Amino acid sequence: MLAEIITIGDEILIGQIVDSNSAFMGKELNKIGIDVYQITSISDDHQHILNAIDEAKNRADIILITGGLGPTKDDVTKHTICEYFNDTLIENEEVLAHVEALFAKYISTPISDVNRQQALVPSKSTVLMNQYGTAPGMWIEQDGKVFVSMPGVPFEMRGLMKNEVIPRLQKRFERPFIIHKTIHTYGLGESAIAARIEEWEDSLPPFLKLAYLPNLGRVRLRVSARGRDKKLLQDTIEERISKLKLLIGDIIVGYDEGETIEMRIGNLLKYKKKTLAVAESCTGGTIAQIFTANSGASKYFSGGAVTYATQSKIDVLGVPAELIQEYTVTSLEVAEAMAQTVKEKFNSDYAIATTGNAGPDKGDGDVEVGTVFIAIATPERIFSKKYEFGNGRERTIGKAVNKSLELLLNELGK
Repeated sequence: MLAEIITIGDEILIGQIVDSNSAFMGKELNKIGIDVYQITSISDDHQHILNAIDEAKNRADIILITGGLGPTKDDVTKHTICEYFNDTLIENEEVLAHVEALFAKYISTPISDVNRQQALVPSKSTVLMNQYGTAPGMWIEQDGKVFVSMPGVPFEMRGLMKNEVIPRLQKRFERPFIIHKTIHTYGLGESAIAARIEEWEDSLPPFLKLAYLPNLGRVRLRVSARGRDKKLLQDTIEERISKLKLLIGDIIVGYDEGETIEMRIGNLLKYKKKTLAVAESCTGGTIAQIFTANSGASKYFSGGAVTYATQSKIDVLGVPAELIQEYTVTSLEVAEAMAQTVKEKFNSDYAIATTGNAGPDKGDGDVEVGTVFIAIATPERIFSKKYEFGNGRERTIGKAVNKSLELLLNELGK
């Protein structure tokens, strides 16, 4: 069972927005055993839309279209779909009542004829009510294929997918089971992991597939199973992963999307009844943001300071000016002083400190671009390490963040 996704909008093609809709739809379809064969982004152009739908029909059983359903003149999707299916637009009374109710309740300006035109839908379509906006979804079947058009506003599309599209697809098609298990690893690169698990990977049965998903010091291993016997798939995945633990258990930090390294660190801190503070320079608050993105972080995350400029390290953290003058602001000694002082200021048990040069210029320090110093303070000791992460500002920051978390996790695991 194959699906194809078509996203319509010039804003995607010029990089004004990121296409998060396709990622969401792909994930939701995969949960119910439907593979996405292709994702295509196209402009708000009449002929382009016609061509994209026609080509997708030859490749997939399900064609999902998002975008171009608004009330303005540049939204041409609905009219183009009518042309493709040799159809006409008719007014849907339920949609019209819904649009009028939304305006009466939430919008101060009077409803216009343009807004009322949102209730016009192809006569051959099944209307999918959009509880979060004025543009309805539209479901059309032809020659055994399903075509679904939805608005491009992400929260509107997600509501339609969850409440209307996915339930209908589950009833409409028989589908295999697709099960994924994701293993989060830290500290080894993709090629090093591949070498350690080569025999294990080669022995996987045909219905199991392994994918490597590397990201700046983190590597996720995704094991996927497909078939009709759900219990067999689940049991086989668990049995194979138990063998995998024997090979790389020392670098596994969690499983699936909800078990990231920062969440594991948080759970360990809560279990040990300990707290963490951070002092960030080159990472610019990214480490603090990663922890505070998780609900309940206040139980273990005391706070942090982004002391980006040299003087702020002196004024805010109390790092001795003489230390900076002697060793420079980007050094092991200053990193350790930052970790110690932030630990004291926030009265925490552990602390992370980062200082370095993410580039592209040297800034206040004199080290090469990509050089980062990371210090960890624990209840027993303070230590620091120097890293050379190479060129690329975002890459350097990302690697520094991930390495900081790895070092802290290793300490918490002792």
